[in-house]
Amino acid sequence: MPVKITDRDALLIIDVQNDFCPGGALPVPHGDEVVPVINRLSPQFHCVVLTQDWHPREQLSFASRHGKEPFSTTQVAYGEQTLWPDHCIEGTEGAAFHKDLDTTRARLILRKGFRQEIDSYSAFQENDRVTKTGLAGYLREWEIERVFLAGLAYDYCVRHSAVEARAAGFEAVVIEDACRAIGLNDSVEVTRKEFSRCGVAQVRVADILV
Repeated sequence: MPVKITDRDALLIIDVQNDFCPGGALPVPHGDEVVPVINRLSPQFHCVVLTQDWHPREQLSFASRHGKEPFSTTQVAYGEQTLWPDHCIEGTEGAAFHKDLDTTRARLILRKGFRQEIDSYSAFQENDRVTKTGLAGYLREWEIERVFLAGLAYDYCVRHSAVEARAAGFEAVVIEDACRAIGLNDSVEVTRKEFSRCGVAQVRVADILV
């Protein structure tokens, strides 16, 4: 059945930035393919929020800081942390939104991961699972009840944002074909299982664009 969008719905566009697209520092395979899809989706929504990774140069999650290989892990104060190539450094071209992404409908651009010692996947809560971004309060002020998620990457920042949206009391719907995944080890399978466990729904663009 088609999904009816109302004024109680918001579209969260997650991290559609140059460094996550082909040619970037941390490219998500086919990441740029989400851009035209999201551009078709966003006019359907009264409330659109963009998130943007915005890291300092010595961010805790960078493999270079620890002298380790990218995609390895290390223990930090809040638990195990995946280590990434340096990416989305504040003020750089890599941190900018993809040039073809239509940002004009965004009510809010929420920057995350700007703290030196805490990485941030979720749009709602940083990786220490304590520090809030303020997004939940913003959405409640606008009387939003359900969030739809699109962007990069399906198995990391989209995943954590969707799960934390549920924890914050919102309905959460991931638009599968408006996302692309990194696919690190079994991350896609783990994501799907977590969505099922947490009550995160998944739909296709065709379910919305009717």
